[in-house]
Amino acid sequence: MMQLKTMNLKSISILMILGLAPIFAGAQKNKIDGVAVVIGKNVVLDSDIEKFKKELETQSEGKVKISDCEMLEQLMERKLLAHHAVVDSVTVSKAEIDDRVKRSIAFFVQEYGSEEKAVKAYGFNDIEDLKKELGKVQKEELLIGKEQQKITGDVDLTPEEVRLYFNGLKDKKELPEFPAEVELAQIVLNAIPTDEENKRIIDKLNQIKKDVEENDASFRLKAIINSSDPSVARNGGNLGVITKDTQFIKEFKEVAFSLDEGQISEPFKTIFGYHIILLHKIRGQGREVSHIVMSPEISDDKLKEAKEKLDGIKKDISEGKITFEDAVADFSEDKETKNSGGLIINQYTGESTFDLTRMDPALYGRINELQKGDLSEVFYDETRAGEKMYKLLYMRNRTNTHTADLVDDYVKIQQLALTKKKEETIAKWSKDKITETYVKLGTDYKKCTFKSNWKKDK
Repeated sequence: MMQLKTMNLKSISILMILGLAPIFAGAQKNKIDGVAVVIGKNVVLDSDIEKFKKELETQSEGKVKISDCEMLEQLMERKLLAHHAVVDSVTVSKAEIDDRVKRSIAFFVQEYGSEEKAVKAYGFNDIEDLKKELGKVQKEELLIGKEQQKITGDVDLTPEEVRLYFNGLKDKKELPEFPAEVELAQIVLNAIPTDEENKRIIDKLNQIKKDVEENDASFRLKAIINSSDPSVARNGGNLGVITKDTQFIKEFKEVAFSLDEGQISEPFKTIFGYHIILLHKIRGQGREVSHIVMSPEISDDKLKEAKEKLDGIKKDISEGKITFEDAVADFSEDKETKNSGGLIINQYTGESTFDLTRMDPALYGRINELQKGDLSEVFYDETRAGEKMYKLLYMRNRTNTHTADLVDDYVKIQQLALTKKKEETIAKWSKDKITETYVKLGTDYKKCTFKSNWKKDK
């Protein structure tokens, strides 16, 4: 892994986008705070500096240390960009902000398991408070990103500049170490319940619906007794008020918003199982609902059937009877990877490569010994929604930890050189803009030594 010496704008941006706990918890609770600096109409608080410092140290596992003055300068650069984005009439639409907020919430739900757990982890009162704070963060992120693009949009590199950048690092003995990376593809076979089991679940939900509607049975009690999801059973099925922006799957919201007050839906299917929904009240744009979810059981015979089939597919690939890509097209049941030869995309980076040292331990254990072209053992897996499956992994490519090489790592070196050139372009822009921008440093920070002339003393 490359050793980081300073915190650049991109790193700060990543922390903001992820909305890590200390940042948002502090935004909610630390109302009384010292002002470190004012830039235009933008403010950096003393607590902002401390929170970002701690978060950086946590994310870098203690490998990156930064002083208060260095962190403040990084934050000032961001506030300068945000200020001039407004001055330059950079626009950010509500749709752009909402899309970023939705993606952030989806990330949090994936990390914590539910909106409620995410809200609690970040120290907010409810999901709307969290979304409001995220909206502010994402608006500033979009303004900064667009202003940076405006400043560096024409910046480009020639192959000669890339070569000179690489040789400069080499001469100074500062060539980066690139971590081991792997590129993986998969075949997935789902273990599915029988038609009889699906019918049993649907019939059970229809009976519950009838008992509540005709016999005044308690929907809450039925949810506690029958729901297969412990969190649903624990809350008596109550989900509170949901809106069309709430992070629920599409099918669920479509049914919820089609009901009248007091109405119970027909059983319907999602990836989580079969549901029925009771609409308690229509509250403006929201719906107060409860639900019961029941997952069909998958027999041992079905699990065995899926494993044996995938074992056979692996044997055929190993013997050259079929290529891995053709096997994906013919047999894989994973919608996200089926049409890309089984290629797995890293959800955190959007790229096809995974840093082997930062991989999920369970997955690492399955592929660590594989070399390019190798197949893993067939193994069982299941989703948070309870879907059960067997998987076969294929090592499409693998590079071990190594010192940067101009030929083998040209694309990565080109990106590093381009990033450096853009940072230099923004630094030059900042130098010019600081002179014409209102900057007021707090007393405690006037003693700092900055790279740029924030003090305007020369």
